[in-house]
Amino acid sequence: MRFFFKLILLTLFGLPLILAAAVFLAVDTQPTIDRAAEVTPSSIERAKRILAQNDPRKLKSGMRRTVTISSGDLDLAANYLAHRYGGGSARVGLQSGSAQIAASIGVPRLPVSLYFNLDTRLVEQAPLPRLETLRVGRLRVPSWIVYWAIAHGPKLLGLNLQTESWNKIIRQVNITKRAIAITYEWHETTLKSLRSIVVPSEDQERIASYQELLVSVAKKFDRRKISLVDFLVPLFQLARERTPHSDAIDENRAAILVLAFYVNGKSLEQVLPQMKLRQQPVQHQVLLSQRDDFAKHFIVSAALAASAGSPLADAVGLYKEIADSRGGSGFSFNDIAADRAGVRFGESAAKRTTAKQLQAKVGAGTIESDLIPATADLPEYLTEAEFKRRFGGVDGVEYKKMMAEIEQRVAALPLYR
Repeated sequence: MRFFFKLILLTLFGLPLILAAAVFLAVDTQPTIDRAAEVTPSSIERAKRILAQNDPRKLKSGMRRTVTISSGDLDLAANYLAHRYGGGSARVGLQSGSAQIAASIGVPRLPVSLYFNLDTRLVEQAPLPRLETLRVGRLRVPSWIVYWAIAHGPKLLGLNLQTESWNKIIRQVNITKRAIAITYEWHETTLKSLRSIVVPSEDQERIASYQELLVSVAKKFDRRKISLVDFLVPLFQLARERTPHSDAIDENRAAILVLAFYVNGKSLEQVLPQMKLRQQPVQHQVLLSQRDDFAKHFIVSAALAASAGSPLADAVGLYKEIADSRGGSGFSFNDIAADRAGVRFGESAAKRTTAKQLQAKVGAGTIESDLIPATADLPEYLTEAEFKRRFGGVDGVEYKKMMAEIEQRVAALPLYR
């Protein structure tokens, strides 16, 4: 009887004390890593090349491929993800046969700034690397707890990551000082698993609602060229109507995503095959300030900023302009202005303090000059040589002055205040 009494006392008082001590050791008041999240056009170009080489539409079931990611790109990606989803920073260092990963993740929704400072070491082992050490602040976490969390954590959080199937996909991970090489085996079910992770079932249903509205709106116009606001206003009206029973940010993201696919003439069935069974919208040319390229720049940047964060959206937009200057339409600061306006729109749509406000402003009716500033006087169609001569490239003083002017114009728009 005494044994059970002591066990009850231990459960009631001992375990909470142990948990409190663990939290005390794990949390710090200062981050050990504090870095800006920088995504450059050159890193976008490398990522695009990797994706093109591993396009799932070109892979047959059972085919093996190896993806090699440099230490610099891996470090950049980890830091960006920590910044975007953890409100912190990260650093990755590679050695022959091992990887050292450190990160500082902010503790959300607290009146004071607290951080989880993580430091972990992975050792090469077939097929997946083995966790050798993990420290969170001053607390050393046993590896078996980490593996248990990986196996059961997603299910407890309601996520279907299908970790068992992923273990079958990745066949080998080789780590050197300069890069990490991941050898994977593609299966027909892999793409379905990816979709369920990237677009959960509740988001698929949400997207379908906005697609249905888009079909209805597109039917109303008998002219070929339509303003972006003619689609944006009704979609955000729907977002506002659905928000009392849903999350405003999720609704805004779905509306922007559906419109981004439509404006660029892409079908949603590319990412959601079940959309093929639904009615498809009549395709119109969508314009912003009488230009279809502005509409594309704006809505793609908005989608990227709402879903992946503005540093990535900025880099993608700049990458496009640099590529154009090398043989396309040329470097255009007015395209950059459309990109930056789209980024501000996407940021407002995905920020807790402004998501509902944006729904109200756009849903109540907006005009094109609310979305994008005046751009007619901005230089465009610049060749690479002319861009470097006049503005000194993307690191030049004149380029930075022009970018500051664009930022000022975008910030002056009432919609983003």
